[in-house]
Amino acid sequence: MSSMSHSPQTICVLGCAGFIGSHLLARLLAHEHYMVLGIDREKNKIADLIGNPRFNFFNDDIKNESLVEWCIQRSDAVVSLTAICNPALYTQKPTEVIESNFLHPYKIAQICARHKKWLVQFSTSEVYGRTISSFANDATGKTPDRPSSVEANSDYILSEEKTPFILGPVATQRWSYACAKQLLERAVFALGFEEGLAFTIVRPFNFIGARMDYIPGIDGEGTPRVLACFMEALLKKKPLKLVDGGKNRRVFTYIEDAIDAVMAMLANPSAAKGQIFNIGNPTNEATVAELAALMIDCHKQLAPENSSYNYRTEDVSAAQFYGAGYEDSDRRMPDIAKAQKVLGWSPKTNLPETMRLTMMDYLKQYAHAA
Repeated sequence: MSSMSHSPQTICVLGCAGFIGSHLLARLLAHEHYMVLGIDREKNKIADLIGNPRFNFFNDDIKNESLVEWCIQRSDAVVSLTAICNPALYTQKPTEVIESNFLHPYKIAQICARHKKWLVQFSTSEVYGRTISSFANDATGKTPDRPSSVEANSDYILSEEKTPFILGPVATQRWSYACAKQLLERAVFALGFEEGLAFTIVRPFNFIGARMDYIPGIDGEGTPRVLACFMEALLKKKPLKLVDGGKNRRVFTYIEDAIDAVMAMLANPSAAKGQIFNIGNPTNEATVAELAALMIDCHKQLAPENSSYNYRTEDVSAAQFYGAGYEDSDRRMPDIAKAQKVLGWSPKTNLPETMRLTMMDYLKQYAHAA
């Protein structure tokens, strides 16, 4: 692996004040090697970093193309994090989702190609769409039992190089997000092929941690991702809603482990360029129902004053929770062998500890506001 001295010195972080961006920004600024140019419409999550002399913050929108181009021209690498990744919006505002996840980021990629700058483009594990096994489920109406091993069930292992992308029908607008991200990946790859764009594509698998999402009715409206939905229920003493029984499985990755991977990419451009990486923790797999049970147990430990509360879950349909046009994949299990081999990276934090750290932050931030 290359030494830190060969990594870029000036990093442009687009979406620097979001969940992932705020953690990446803090890590970059902890190293004197890096200068950061950041753009974001928000700034609450990075308020304590704005005064750092190695950080130039622009409280603006990436639609300001002249500003984006100015920052990219002055950077060695560009980390593009801007996106709408709220499942509730996939069926409610699909046009906005497509614009946010393809049209605007594609313009950023074109600017990077024009100025010969390295683009680290964040994608999503959702590009894999529906698992192959889900088509069998449609035919039988049954959900398969948990496979006894990942290796024995290749339909579930999601490989950057081999797994096909399979989405639902056009009328099922839940796939607007995955489709936009898929097309963006193909466009970035095409710019690399035709114009020599240096790129790295990151496919996150459910990053969780401090500063992840808003709580509806407190600092945001609508329906956030599952962990924040469950936290809202716990804070407001409501039942945790399990969509379609909470049978779908996901792996959950601690945000600091994920940032370790990104830092490894930035420190080793020769290894990372031209690559697509799954970044996830295969050992941290749980069904959504299991996640709810873990969060209830963790909340009992972290908030013992609620010991008399009757914790409970409630089954709801996807149509009730997300609206018409929603469907999901049953399992996303990443193959992370490439990241392990090329970057020397492996996730370290188990799911109980990941959940404890994440919920401690939520309780600290929201307990008195609920």
